[in-house]
Amino acid sequence: MGLLKTKDGTDISYKDWGSGQPIVFHHGWPLSSDDWDAQMLYFLGKGYRVIAHDRRGHGRSSQTATGHDMDTYAADFAELAGALDLRNAIHIGHSTGGGEAARYVAQYGRDRVAKLVLIGAVPPIMVKTAANPAGLPIEVLDSLRSQLAANRSEFYWNFPIPFYGFNRKGAAVSEAVRVNWWRQSMMGGAKAQYDCIKAFSETDFTEDLKRIDVPTLVMHGDDDQIVPIADSALLSIKLLKNGSLKIYENYPHGMCTTQADIVNADLLDFIKS
Repeated sequence: MGLLKTKDGTDISYKDWGSGQPIVFHHGWPLSSDDWDAQMLYFLGKGYRVIAHDRRGHGRSSQTATGHDMDTYAADFAELAGALDLRNAIHIGHSTGGGEAARYVAQYGRDRVAKLVLIGAVPPIMVKTAANPAGLPIEVLDSLRSQLAANRSEFYWNFPIPFYGFNRKGAAVSEAVRVNWWRQSMMGGAKAQYDCIKAFSETDFTEDLKRIDVPTLVMHGDDDQIVPIADSALLSIKLLKNGSLKIYENYPHGMCTTQADIVNADLLDFIKS
């Protein structure tokens, strides 16, 4: 693991494996770079340089009390991209990481980014507002905060069930996947993860999406119980200048794990196109 110390003194932990064209992976809440194991191993084997970092407050990075907003997340990664001299990079963001990747590409990526992929991603905006009447009511997000504050361990033990669609008829719960999700989540800081709920749900990425002009693939499962497709991917694709949409029937939010073989193959096709 590498460590980058940002301008404000935060340590950002990252993995940087291999050589060739760089592929950068941005993880979801409240996880870590470990959530990309299946993708990093796959693309490393295909001859790419693969990079994934732990967002501040998550995984092995500093458990800071401040800076848990999308502007800071994107700025943190911009510092890392500069330090690693990442150019002609493909950025892949899942869930909250999709928001981070979109903001980074829109604000910092003009000369460094070749393509973007948003998987089960939170843009354009999750929370219900006057301008986004189909969004999630704030009470749903307040409930997440309350459960996290009351008993983070129990909350994170139960959350993977809808995350991976294990509550659907005929689905078998993978205890190994569930434990790995819990393990990653408990590595991070409670304050960072609490604040990140506001960051991923209330940040408006509309203008970011409008500014992005690199080829962008939007991938989303139509049975995503965490980031419903109707209020995310189906709206994001309308805002992107150079976007394409791929919908996966009955796939859950955590499809990069449960259907990694199909997701990886589709990512490779897009990267090579």
